[in-house]
Amino acid sequence: MRRARVAYSGAIHEATPAAGDAIRLADGRVVAESDVVWLPPFEVGTVIALGLNYADHAKELSFQAQEEPLVFLKGPATLLGHRGATRRPADATFMHYECELAVVIGKPARRVARADAMAHVAGYTIANDYAVRDYLENWYRPNLRVKSRDAATVLGPWLVDADEVEAPPQRALRTFVNGRQTQSGHTRDLVFDIAFLIEYLSAFMTLAPGDVILTGTPEGVVDVLVGDDVACEIEGLGRLVNRIVGDDVYGRSGRDASEDQRRTVA
Repeated sequence: MRRARVAYSGAIHEATPAAGDAIRLADGRVVAESDVVWLPPFEVGTVIALGLNYADHAKELSFQAQEEPLVFLKGPATLLGHRGATRRPADATFMHYECELAVVIGKPARRVARADAMAHVAGYTIANDYAVRDYLENWYRPNLRVKSRDAATVLGPWLVDADEVEAPPQRALRTFVNGRQTQSGHTRDLVFDIAFLIEYLSAFMTLAPGDVILTGTPEGVVDVLVGDDVACEIEGLGRLVNRIVGDDVYGRSGRDASEDQRRTVA
């Protein structure tokens, strides 16, 4: 099963796919995708992100793959839903997307052995975790301005149940900027796979339902500009889209910001 969370008519609803460009709300109403505000598709707990977890991406940035996972946390204000708008700061000279497989924890995990790790996964979604490279003080220790900026991490559109996806997932990733493909990769090329990451993380922290692990991005990141439409696809999980906006749009009133969140992009 795949499901989403959306805001519509003054309330938050769970939703599932319907025919064409429509979704079905939990109360049975069928509405157009463009008529709702998309939220992250589950109640998000701790966001745990991986850096340089594809060898080709590490090479792209002139770094060797890590011997131990490069892990950092992200604040709740970083999160944004499908079809939302992400700000490119006026002083940025290089801002790029990061298409990532996101792993959602379904039951508590503490000191879990690798062989048992996949049983703790509720499902999967797509993440697009933007980075402004200008703000990076140390390639090996991503700082807050790079990885915890408001509305810089897009999640969705669907949470796909783990029992509908092979374990471990073997899925192609692709990113498109204004309809042109700019990134291609595959989850088989993860340096540290999902089971390893759950074992590694749960050895020193308890993973709770709703926690999400962003597993990193492959090579092929390019600079994105104000007005660009970015689409991240993972085979079988859907297509996550959003738009890059400037400081002028991002600084509008709450009402205008909501209008931007509702804007449909290709």
